[in-house]
Amino acid sequence: MRVFNSPPPSEAQTRTKILQAALKLFASQGFDGTTTRDLAQAAGVAEGTLFRHFPNKKAILVEVATAGWVDILTDLLTELSEMGSYKAVAQVMRRRMWNLQKNADLMRVCFMEVQFHPDLRDRIQIEVIEKMTNVAEAFFQTAMDKGIYRKTDANLVAKVFLGMFAIAGFSNNTLMQPDASPQQMQQMAEGLADIFLNGVLVKD
Repeated sequence: MRVFNSPPPSEAQTRTKILQAALKLFASQGFDGTTTRDLAQAAGVAEGTLFRHFPNKKAILVEVATAGWVDILTDLLTELSEMGSYKAVAQVMRRRMWNLQKNADLMRVCFMEVQFHPDLRDRIQIEVIEKMTNVAEAFFQTAMDKGIYRKTDANLVAKVFLGMFAIAGFSNNTLMQPDASPQQMQQMAEGLADIFLNGVLVKD
């Protein structure tokens, strides 16, 4: 009986393994508490392989955070483009909150490390947050032009919207329990969407 060896992983697969290992270690041990040896062992590669893909540990941190946020941005773009009604904000809110909960490690890394690494903060700001805001602003501006939303500052509305679902997604201890059920998440999303769409004042 012949035994066929598995083909070696591609460069892209190796890079992905390194980034996945780094996300877990940075979230559990912190950037400073993680060595390149730790990263190599967790990814199942030699340290030399690590440095063939990334010049240093900081480059891995920046790539982990930016790539993760780009995925979140892509999901948001898809969500907004497929939204059947401008009033279906709760659906978007619920799915985005669920997505952020699944990315708890990414949230932890970003909010822990961004305060210590200005270059990481700047890259996320430019490559992700500004793009997310621009996409959402265009979406809300279109709704205002169609008379669905009242005329106001679309950029500000976009920032409020993104802020609401971001806070709901990672503030498990304040807005939602870490083990929240889909039903609880749905209720939270509908509540936030209601406040977003209708405000808190009683209409005269």
